[in-house]
Amino acid sequence: MTSNQQRAALQRQIWQIANDVRGAVDGWDFKQYVLGTLFYRFISENFASYMEAGDESLNYAKLDDTIITPDIEDDAVKTKGYFIYPSELFVNVAENAHSNESLNTDLADIFAAIESSANGYPSEVDIKGLFADFDTTSNRLGNTVADKNTRLAAVLKGVAGLDFGDFHGSQIDLFGDAYEFLISNYAANAGKSGGEFFTPQHVSRLIAQLAMHKQSHVNKIYDPACGSGSLLLQAKKHFDAHLIEEGFFGQEINHTTYNLARMNMFLHNINYDKFNVQLGNTLIEPHFDEDKPFDAIVSNPPYSVKWIGKDDPTLINDERFAPAGVLAPKSKADFAFVLHALSYLSSKGRAAIVCFPGIFYRGGAEKKIRKYLVDNNYSVSVHCEQIADNDYNLSVSSYVEPKDTREVIDITKLNAEIATTVSKIDMLRKDIDLIVAEIEGR
Repeated sequence: MTSNQQRAALQRQIWQIANDVRGAVDGWDFKQYVLGTLFYRFISENFASYMEAGDESLNYAKLDDTIITPDIEDDAVKTKGYFIYPSELFVNVAENAHSNESLNTDLADIFAAIESSANGYPSEVDIKGLFADFDTTSNRLGNTVADKNTRLAAVLKGVAGLDFGDFHGSQIDLFGDAYEFLISNYAANAGKSGGEFFTPQHVSRLIAQLAMHKQSHVNKIYDPACGSGSLLLQAKKHFDAHLIEEGFFGQEINHTTYNLARMNMFLHNINYDKFNVQLGNTLIEPHFDEDKPFDAIVSNPPYSVKWIGKDDPTLINDERFAPAGVLAPKSKADFAFVLHALSYLSSKGRAAIVCFPGIFYRGGAEKKIRKYLVDNNYSVSVHCEQIADNDYNLSVSSYVEPKDTREVIDITKLNAEIATTVSKIDMLRKDIDLIVAEIEGR
């Protein structure tokens, strides 16, 4: 089986599991349990592989918790960012899940222990709250403890049955691909709400390529509205790891999606010290002021979302928005995200941002911002004089003549073909007349 066939088979299997175990629960509401369980299995196998350090005689999952010394735990947390005791590993919990009458509380305790293992370490902010949306007491799992445990055991068993092979490079990719496949399917089935936290892979790939074009290396890459991290991860997938020197940075306003993004980083084998994803409103409470500038910025911010805008008189003096001399409209924050991104961009950097088409031709404040961007050479491939003559309308249709898709017909050739066809029809009619005359003569 080829790698692509293996991926396709794995994806069909995991989506079937996701649908089977949720029962009557809406898939969108149940996503955190499937995604969280997949993440739990990944970090368990990742951590066990680290602890075994290639020693085939050592099986970390079979060890007793009591052999773990404080020094062992300390060294592991400093490297991996968290610690998991042998008894807490996914493989051991899943093995006895169906007979464990306290499964839901045991899982809650294990997740809390994993998160608290990072307390006081540099990784604390990256690990804290990772399992916050995996609520093992939620009525979505069932009305009774027994019902909750039955459904949790089914999820654990289903994810345990997925064949990722031995834990090494290609299997790490399979974990990440499976996670993104699940996110994309949940997003597609959720409609508009899904699009708020996931950018389709073909769009992500194009945006990443645009941002990294002609850059032999970048200091770091940033997404001010990172969702589940798909745009940042496309940069990792399509470019050598050494190309992005200082890691991946992102901010996300939705708490659940923020957790998905951090999980996604781990699932693509990006260690805690190589990513920094923060929770908050990018436009009002931006992070990473001390980390800018960035050589590459990618983003697919929410389209025409409302924001406080001119109701906050301090924003017009904000260094991100002040140069344009006007704020984006309160009802349409699109240009606020664009100006924010450009203010974080290095002098040699590139920003690739997916924008709602309306910002390229609407009037008012958005027209003034377009004028600022054009006059300050943020516009490429179109002559600024041409844009000014067109009243700063940046709509593609104003500069690109639509392709004529009508079929081109050679009249002379067509007439010749018609004449040939008519001649053949006349000959056929004569032949038919001769046959009929012969029949009637008999």
